[in-house]
Amino acid sequence: MNEQLTLQLMDTHAGGDVSRIVTGGVNPLPGDTVRQQMEYLRDDADGLRRLLLEEPYGIPEMSVDLVVPACHPDAAAGYIIMEVMGYPIYSGSNTICTATALLEAGIVEKKEGRQQFTLESPAGLVQIEARVNRGTVEAITCQGLPSYIDTYRASVHVPLLGDVTYSIAYSGGFYALVDATELGFELTLAEEDRLAHCAHAIVEAIREEKGFSHYELGDVGPLPFLHFLGPVETVTGGHYRSRSATYVHPGVICRSTTGTGTSARLALMHHEGDLQPGDRLETVSLRDTRFIGEFTHVSQGGSRDVVNNTITGRSFVLARSEIVANAADPLVHFDGLGHVLSPGN
Repeated sequence: MNEQLTLQLMDTHAGGDVSRIVTGGVNPLPGDTVRQQMEYLRDDADGLRRLLLEEPYGIPEMSVDLVVPACHPDAAAGYIIMEVMGYPIYSGSNTICTATALLEAGIVEKKEGRQQFTLESPAGLVQIEARVNRGTVEAITCQGLPSYIDTYRASVHVPLLGDVTYSIAYSGGFYALVDATELGFELTLAEEDRLAHCAHAIVEAIREEKGFSHYELGDVGPLPFLHFLGPVETVTGGHYRSRSATYVHPGVICRSTTGTGTSARLALMHHEGDLQPGDRLETVSLRDTRFIGEFTHVSQGGSRDVVNNTITGRSFVLARSEIVANAADPLVHFDGLGHVLSPGN
């Protein structure tokens, strides 16, 4: 079998987290919404995700964003997020990278100054504001998902660590929020491996003890993420800064603070009375990259206060390329790929 399948890519990063944007080579997917198309990939064509995140093409620390035609008439394009743990319905860093790639690839016309457009994610419509200076995309502001605190300052016993205090937020996925200083961390790059091992142990202990359910979505699976919280400093009135680190998978601490992690932190600070609408939190990663979350307003989600927010960051283009998946390559698994990828020329 000599079949070759090709994909057109733009590699980007936001805050250090690499997102591989797939701009061409995938056949139209069934589904009346981007959410339904995501579910089709998840249930019937997961080989695409594995192809791009496993050897020889990818690594677990990467993300993949598949650009698809929008289903909603108000959206300029749609996108499906694929990560090593599966198919998140939303991600701030992936949205920042995808919006930048769409502008740089000309799929969305780039205009000097500030421009707004709408994208369709699996979570629904996302409003984007891009800041372009002399043809360069200098910043993307996107909506964070409405976020809330599910559990506040619970305790779990973790082997080798003892009792650990945590809170649980939902911000596009459930997050355990843990004070890094209570565990002796300063959130420096030298601590990255220990942070990953510690976070994994805490997440596994919480998973064994309880699960969490969204007030509208219901059961969205076991707890996936943990966000370490550093001390908060006041930059100016209404502008705060804190070192942070987000765990997403065994052995993986995100290079950025993540958009959803920042949204979760906003929800916690509001819950504790430390943040008001209009206030901003600048989260700083182990590599000193930064996202800015802004608390815009409160709404009600069931009986809960829900923090509506935006996330601002910058994405950089790393490469434009085409990959060739060859069926004769023993490292390439073609199961479930032939019907979604276009043959090479």
